[in-house]
Amino acid sequence: MTEDPGAFSRATGRVATGDEEGGPDKPKYRRYQYDLIAPHCGRSVLEVGAGLGEFATQFSGRDRVVVTDVDPQAVKVAAERFADRPEFETAVLDLGGDMPDIEPVESLIAINVLEHFDDDAGTLRNMASVVSPGGNLVIWVPGYQALYGDFDRRVGHFRRYNPAMLSGAMRRAGLTVKLARPVNLLGGLAWWAAVRKGGTGSPKPGLVGIYDNYVVPVTRVLDKVLPVPFGQSVLGVAQLPK
Repeated sequence: MTEDPGAFSRATGRVATGDEEGGPDKPKYRRYQYDLIAPHCGRSVLEVGAGLGEFATQFSGRDRVVVTDVDPQAVKVAAERFADRPEFETAVLDLGGDMPDIEPVESLIAINVLEHFDDDAGTLRNMASVVSPGGNLVIWVPGYQALYGDFDRRVGHFRRYNPAMLSGAMRRAGLTVKLARPVNLLGGLAWWAAVRKGGTGSPKPGLVGIYDNYVVPVTRVLDKVLPVPFGQSVLGVAQLPK
């Protein structure tokens, strides 16, 4: 396995310090993600590319939660975060190298990870190697190539996905597609305006705060009442053969 110090910073534009100076916090958005992802997760969960463990900290009442990242500094911060939660464990995991010897889990989560790999189907197969038969891969990726801009290039995104692209990668990996749909319609429109059309290299911290406080609650409502045709992200769920 090749440990990659600095991978977290390159992929996110943040610093793996564990404090708020590392980047703007988005608690409402993180909860929005969790509420969409958690129903597809079993009693044991592994998150790849988990960074500092901010998303994983929302899990409670699970038998086992494994928090992993390719960046050892990020894993160190996550280990400190979960030191008093015995159901949590941390590990360095490099999807581009040899997979570690980890007891299989019922579900794996990858949030904004798959787009960093040219061979997405092969990467999905690597992810599936640590999931029990019949378990789920829950994949959250940036949506729609029309939104691809300087930020994507800077952090190493090969592509942004639509549901058909993500479904195709899952099928090539030998998985059964259970779900592939766009999410976060308003976020997609805001991303287009602020990053793609606005020409900025990344979202501004002040705008992120406004988005989290005011746009995310409306997005939740729209997700429930409208068939969302487009979004900032695509959510996919794939099942391993039993």
